[in-house]
Formats: sequence, C-alpha cells, structure tokens
Amino acid sequence: MALRFAAAGAQVLLGSRSLERAEEAARKYNDILGQTLIRGLTNGEMLAGSEIVFLTMPFDQAAAAIQACASQFHPGLILVDVTVPMKFSNRHAEYLEQDGSSNSEIIARNLPEGVELVAAFKTVPAHFLAEVEKPLECDVFLCGNSARAKERVMEAVRMIPTLRPLDAGPLSHARILERMTVLAVHLNRRYKSKAARFRIIGV
Repeated sequence: MALRFAAAGAQVLLGSRSLERAEEAARKYNDILGQTLIRGLTNGEMLAGSEIVFLTMPFDQAAAAIQACASQFHPGLILVDVTVPMKFSNRHAEYLEQDGSSNSEIIARNLPEGVELVAAFKTVPAHFLAEVEKPLECDVFLCGNSARAKERVMEAVRMIPTLRPLDAGPLSHARILERMTVLAVHLNRRYKSKAARFRIIGV
C-alpha cells in the first residue's frame, strides 16, 4: 500500500516502534520506486504528522498496538483497518470468528474518542499491491459509521489508478468483507494465482 500511494503522489510515512526498522523499510520501498518518496518514522512521529493511518499488521496484534499508541492519537484522525482474522489449516484458509464481530469492530472499541475507523482494502491482495507496475482494476469496499471518514478514505483510494472505492455500509459489514477475503485466498490457492480480487458489475 505504501508503494501504491507513494507512486500515486501521496505523502507516505511508515511508522514503527523502532526508528531503524521504519527507516530500513522506507529505504527498501524507495529503492523499488527509484525515488525518495517514503519516510520512516517512529509511531509517535508518524501519528502526529498523519490525517489517515493504515493499520497493516497481523490481525492478532492490532488491538495491543492500538492500546500502546492510544495516547498519541489526535482527534480527527482516521484509522483504516485492513486486517483479516484468518489462519491456514491443512493448506486451507480459515476465517476466525471474533465473538460475532469483525476484527474492525473490535479495534474500533479500543479507539480513543474522536478517532474514526474505516474498514477498507481487506479484499485487495497484498502481493498484487506490491507489483506497482500492474493495474489493480478492482473495487475497494469501505465500511464505517462516519460518512466523513469514509469520504476522506474514498478520496485517497481514487488517487490510485484503476481502483474504484465503493461505500459498503456501516462498520458491521466488515464481517462480510473479512469473509470475502478468505474466499479470495481460497480461489488463489485453488487456481494457483495471487491476484484474485473483486469488481462489482452493474453499479
């Protein structure tokens, strides 16, 4: 995602607890892009300088990471959750039920007041995102309870060529998106691909 947004002209900051890790990741991505477009910062510095933050860590680490950074979140910040609770069993993708909620809803409950969460990019394959020379040609579904936050994230999605943002309803609909991701992973494995993704016809 950092590569795609940087290539589209966005200012991209990578955050980590370790400044060295963040700077190393930024160097790696800038080498791919052939330009210095991405900066690596500590999480606190990244949060202070960001309007929209993408949460791209493993799903089972997300709640703890939010709690650790909660005091550094500022009112008006939009957090975009891309995590999906799943595991692989006997080479098959399995969705991990979250007490009737999506992982996005669980994360939202841990956010400080004034910080809004949008679920998005859950169904776009990471491998394909990293291949910046290839057009994505798919839809990005956004779920959230704030119309303002969804519109801001939709504006960001439109920066990336061939992506179309679609308002997929309230945050509770993230439960559907997370299951769609498991379906896409199954299709990838069944048909030996890494690029299964979704486009809605007729909208």
